[in-house]
Order: sequence, then structure tokens, then C-alpha cells
Amino acid sequence: MNPILPSEASPEPGPPPGPSGVGGQARPPWGPVHAALHQRLRRDPELLPAGASLLLAVSGGQDSMALTRLLLDLGRLHGWSLQLWHGDHGWRPESARQAEELQAWAEGWGLAITVERASDPPASEAAARAWRYDRLEALALERACAHVVTGHTASDRAETLLLHLARGSHRQGLASLRRRRPISPGSPINLVRPLLGLGRADTGQFCADWTLPIWLDPSNASPRFSRNRIRQEVLPVLEELHPGCASRISALAERLEQEQAGLEELLELALKPLTPHQDGETAPGLERAGLTRLGLPIQGLLLHHWLKRHSGLSLEAASLESLLGQLQPNQGPGERPLGQGWRLSWTRRMLVVLPPDKGSGPGQT
Repeated sequence: MNPILPSEASPEPGPPPGPSGVGGQARPPWGPVHAALHQRLRRDPELLPAGASLLLAVSGGQDSMALTRLLLDLGRLHGWSLQLWHGDHGWRPESARQAEELQAWAEGWGLAITVERASDPPASEAAARAWRYDRLEALALERACAHVVTGHTASDRAETLLLHLARGSHRQGLASLRRRRPISPGSPINLVRPLLGLGRADTGQFCADWTLPIWLDPSNASPRFSRNRIRQEVLPVLEELHPGCASRISALAERLEQEQAGLEELLELALKPLTPHQDGETAPGLERAGLTRLGLPIQGLLLHHWLKRHSGLSLEAASLESLLGQLQPNQGPGERPLGQGWRLSWTRRMLVVLPPDKGSGPGQT
């Protein structure tokens, strides 16, 4: 499909006219979605700081296209520098052509875009996500962009919470798809999701209102992916029974995220006495005896947080409970895989997280 330029219709009331925008407009367009995102950024200015260099992950779908147009329009008020990145997994014959069309559209709007194609098509959704985040982090470091921005919405967050709930996730897993987190453990690059206050219907309507082109990915309709079945089969039933439930589920994830942030501060304080120090510096490891002297619920909270901090992995509740059983004082030394190549090893005194072999890494949402 050929790129379609946004509508030149008169914008809705917005901020006072400023310098000419893209395409020679006297001022950028302004509507309710622009206003909602602008107000969110005013309440939380650290989400996308004024003047920041932003690297946008753009798939060509409605969410990422709406994100691109919104940040382009609001850039006059916030002074951002925008760069785009598109990753082609190589899963579909037409994906290369669609990437070329997306690149032409971006360049037509004066936006710098980098298009990368996976040398080997990822074997799974998780592998594809890991490849995208790895490439985004590398490019962000190279281009000095401290913020990688994605178009995840409230609909995505509701789907993620339901998936994690069905898998028996720990509480922290239910608060996934946070608005802001390091793109990988310890990374200086932040992964930011500014559209979590919008639903998929909102971004679809926004694209229609501003005549934005959309490149559809047929894999998003494939029932072989669990997320698609949640989207197509589970949420419609829940919406029929309780209209607006996706928005409320997403709001629950938001509250859990806020509560989790406060809890993590307390857990960091509680971990200090259990973490060995050498020459005033924190040494790797966690004291096993100190951990297992505490009540089991507290052990679980501390261990889950410590493992997440060091590996980026969030264990399901059943796995965490099983692991705690192996660490009790009546059990000997051992080692256990945590997933994606990460391992936990322990002696009678100390727990240590062992990283994966070079080339693999943790997965986050």
C-alpha cells in the first residue's frame, strides 16, 4: 500500500499557534488524544523529558503509527528529537516490501528511520521480542537516546495481565507492561510506554481521523499465538459480560505497578543486611541463612525481587514456592535453572545468580 498523508482538515482547538509544523501547517493538529497524552506528560515529566532524544519502535500497525504522529505533533511543545526503528523478523514474504513502504512514509515526513531485518527469523514470540529489544538497546546506546518508546496500549496491558494470571504469575508479573523500566537489567536506556492510558479502539480511531497508513501483520490474527486468542476469544466475552472491562483490568495493573514501586523500595532496604560487602562495595550473592530465618512469605518476596534485579526474570508463583523449598536449612547445596539460560546456585552459606552463555539473555515485558 502507498503511504497516505494525514488529513489537512482544520485541527481541533489546542495550544496557541506556533512555528510552522510538518507540511507547512501553521500549527500541528490537536484533538482529545493529543490533549490526554500532553496532560499525562505534564503530570509525569520524567516519562518523556523535555528535550530528550527518543527512539521509537515502529511496527507499522495502528498503535505505533498513532504513537509516531502524536509525538511528532507534541514535539513542538516538548522539544524532543525523534528517530524511528523498524524490525523485520522475516516471518512473512511481504514483510520486506512493507518495511520499504514504511521507510518511504517516514522519510516523506522528514523522520530518520533505521530498518533492520533479522538474519535468522526468530523461532518464537519471546525470541522475537528479545531480538527487538536487543537491537533497540544497541541503537539507543549508539545514538545517545536514553529513551526507547513503544506503542503498547491499555488493551495490551489487559491481555498481559490475563495471560500472567492464567500462568500463576507472582504479583510482580501482574504489574507487567510498566510505563517505564530499564530496557534490560542495569541498562541506562529506559523503555517507555506512554500510550497505556489509551485502548486499541482509541489508536484505531486516531489513525482513521488523521488518515494514517497502517501496515497489517497477518500473524496478529493467528490463533497459534496465545496473546491473539486472549484478544480474539477471551476479552470479547469479558467485554460482553462487563463492558469496559479491558480498561478496568489495565487500571488494576496500573495500581499494582504503583504499589509494586513502593514495595520494591522496602525490599531493597530489607535486602541490605542479607547482601555481603567487600571493601565497602556490595558483593554478588545473598546470605542463605539470613533469608531462611524469615517467614516464608517474606522469603518469597525478597527472593523474587533479588532474582528479578539480577536476571530480569519474574518467576511464576509455583516455581518460586518450589525453589524456596530447596533453599530451606534442612536442604543441601544445589543449582537450579531459572529460564533463558539463567541459573541459581547455592551453597550452605550463599546464593549466587549465574548468567546465561554469551548470546542469550533475560526476557522482560
